[in-house]
Amino acid sequence: MMKKLIIEGQHKLSGTIKIGGAKNSVVALLPAAMLTDGKCIIYNVPDISDVHLLIEMMQLLGSKVTYENEIITIDNSQSRNALIPTEYTTKLRASYYFMGVLLSKYRHSEISYPGGCSIGSRPIDLHIAGFEKLGAKVKIDDNHYTIKAKELVGTDIFLDFSSVGATLNLMFAAVKSKGTTHIYNAAKEPEIVNVASFLNSMGAKIYGAGTSEITIEGTETLGDGVVEVIPDRIEAGTYIIIGALLGKNLIIEGVIKEHLGSVLTKLKEIGCDIKIEGNTVIVNKVKKLKPVNIKTLVYPGFPTDLGQPISTLLTQCDGESLFEETIYENRMRHIKHLNAMGSDIKLFDRSAIIKGPTPLKGRNVIATDLRAGAAMLVAGMIAEGTTVISNIEHILRGYEKIVEKLSTVGGKIKLVDE
Repeated sequence: MMKKLIIEGQHKLSGTIKIGGAKNSVVALLPAAMLTDGKCIIYNVPDISDVHLLIEMMQLLGSKVTYENEIITIDNSQSRNALIPTEYTTKLRASYYFMGVLLSKYRHSEISYPGGCSIGSRPIDLHIAGFEKLGAKVKIDDNHYTIKAKELVGTDIFLDFSSVGATLNLMFAAVKSKGTTHIYNAAKEPEIVNVASFLNSMGAKIYGAGTSEITIEGTETLGDGVVEVIPDRIEAGTYIIIGALLGKNLIIEGVIKEHLGSVLTKLKEIGCDIKIEGNTVIVNKVKKLKPVNIKTLVYPGFPTDLGQPISTLLTQCDGESLFEETIYENRMRHIKHLNAMGSDIKLFDRSAIIKGPTPLKGRNVIATDLRAGAAMLVAGMIAEGTTVISNIEHILRGYEKIVEKLSTVGGKIKLVDE
């Protein structure tokens, strides 16, 4: 059965959309919960397919997991080490967090190479090099990784690139090692702070999360943990972008504005009508939008995960915009679908020159990855006529209750199985 999204475009959006917990946070928090033999509670968990897959993996490793009313409870008293099979790892890149977690807890982890969206090579060599610096031996057989250590000893690790995945995985590996680990050029994303506070609630000693230097003092045992997942800044940004094109007092609720600094700055530069009141953003459509240059960067720069959705907005700006992707090489596969809908975009490797405003027309398009799917969603919402997006399993990996959320504010959108 293939799922498709059918969108009838050009409907005004009014009312309130509530932002769920962050996908990029929860996919690390769930594996992190397995570092203890005790119990954990995670609040504000988004109902997305990645969460359900991770729960299955944790159950495979013997954890008891219950999930209801946005709350996950985890009991690890019966958990054990086991190989995580390919059928899971190919669907979900975040499965690689079990490498650091199981290595930390059992000094041994076995896993196939992680999958997820094909948005570029995303090598895990930084993770492997870090594990080796801590004292692990890594054997790679085809796509099968075996990571073992007699003991893990704290050390200094310098990341060539401030990767979120590597920062978290090395934090997991170091948290139960002997002595002190310093991670230099660490990623600074809010999700790192969220995960560190969860580990510290279990008794870990992590300092400096959210800065480029994280210090971890190893500890032998961890106890029960509790955390609330931060709001999803990428989901919030996507709905703010849609509101800038179709909003009539559209209210986005549950936003931490500091997490979206670069995005809100760019949207104001474009001329969007955005008001921020506490943790609420109110957005209205305006007649004329100005072109801008956008370059994706690591946090606190413009997030790569919002580059594709905002490129759709740039098709409606009056003039020539430049969109440049610096993180992943395959972030431009949505462009041909936007051009098929009527946009005027010239592609140069990882840069796109976008001329606007161009009216878009509904078409049958494909979500080539999660955020490309979001870009096509934005396009379908503003296009004349009907847009059908296939491959939308990608979208469901990162946006919870998307049909429900957009329908309640006036969108004409439905999910069908074919």
